[in-house]
Amino acid sequence: MHPSPSTDLSRAAALAADAADPLAGFRARFTGTDDDGPDRLLYLDGNSLGRLPVETPAAVARAVEQEWGQGLVGSWADWIGHARRIGDLLAAGVLGARPGEVLVSDSTSIDLYKLLVAAADARPGRDVLVCCADDFPTDRYVVAGVAGQRGMTVREVEAHVDEGLDPDVLAAALDERVAVVVLSQVAYRSGALVDVAEVTRLARAAGALVVWDLSHGAGAVAAELTRAGADLAVGCTYKHLNGGPGAPAFLYVRRELQDQLRQPIWGWFGQRDQFAMGPAYEPAEGVDRFAVGTPPVLAMAAVEVGVRITAEAGVERIAAKGRALTGLVVELADAWLAEHGVSVASPRDPARRGAHVSLTHPAAWQLTQALIDRGVVPDFRTPDRLRLGPAPLYTRFVDVWDAMARLRTVLADGSWTTYPTERARVT
Repeated sequence: MHPSPSTDLSRAAALAADAADPLAGFRARFTGTDDDGPDRLLYLDGNSLGRLPVETPAAVARAVEQEWGQGLVGSWADWIGHARRIGDLLAAGVLGARPGEVLVSDSTSIDLYKLLVAAADARPGRDVLVCCADDFPTDRYVVAGVAGQRGMTVREVEAHVDEGLDPDVLAAALDERVAVVVLSQVAYRSGALVDVAEVTRLARAAGALVVWDLSHGAGAVAAELTRAGADLAVGCTYKHLNGGPGAPAFLYVRRELQDQLRQPIWGWFGQRDQFAMGPAYEPAEGVDRFAVGTPPVLAMAAVEVGVRITAEAGVERIAAKGRALTGLVVELADAWLAEHGVSVASPRDPARRGAHVSLTHPAAWQLTQALIDRGVVPDFRTPDRLRLGPAPLYTRFVDVWDAMARLRTVLADGSWTTYPTERARVT
């Protein structure tokens, strides 16, 4: 169990929780965490971009200097298996999946497109795609694009902006016309957590497949894809998996579905006999058929480091600390910030919350800028959300306490009012 200073909101209680934290040792394995001064940077945006692991530069340098610099093309004998090998690490250590069900490849958007089209093809005669109206924009855009190309209809399910998707509302949208449902496990705006097993059961009863976007959950909350009976999933590796900016994504395909599906981008890495250079495309066996082109070898070296650290820490332990950290955010917001017009815009039940919390305030954009100038890094989400993501592997309870104290000061002294009310437009 992870400690929580919930009965005592003092800074001393936060320090005590850190002293008892079983994951405390992992903090030193990330850069930028050795400053303990009162003015140190407080990074609460790990749900957008994870910190750099200390081991990553050496791993990338090894791939550059030894594998590429010395091994040259001979290193392909090892590189060619990276996508599956790291995929198996993700499956076993992070996603609760079986070997041969996860592949590291492409970007989240491309992987979503591949699996969505493959799933829609596997449900002929059905002409509706379902997604959440408050889901991450790219997911909704990809769904709309596929529907437009295929003459299908998009059925957007409404979700509460703070509490997330109601399974009963989703169930009412499922019928014999629905081919595929696309949903996020963790809502990007509020952190609301969806029950993967329950939604999968609802969709399966209607004859539909589900493609899960795990981007805001992978490495921070348990997915347990096999136990949940999940069909398909995609996700990124640059958030809680700490793979670095632009790191390649991953896709998951349940073993029993693999040979039934054919993805739409026919590249030579997904070909059955890749080096035969044959005239016609024939998909490879298993999850390899969902590969497309040459993998980003150097980026994969960084991804592997992040995945190994996450697997070593254990997703269940990470998730437990995440619930405790976000719980402290909620408690401090109630105790300190409510009088200044701030309210919690995330589920209060920790079992229904991912590893970030949103706070709402009419001047959230100004507060975001004021915090950044005071050494706290959160992020902003429209229309009025200040989002705080205390990544459990390297964020301490005292970091959360100090960040919230700085936010309290900004609100109390009114300094946030000097900041622009709108973002500058990029031209």
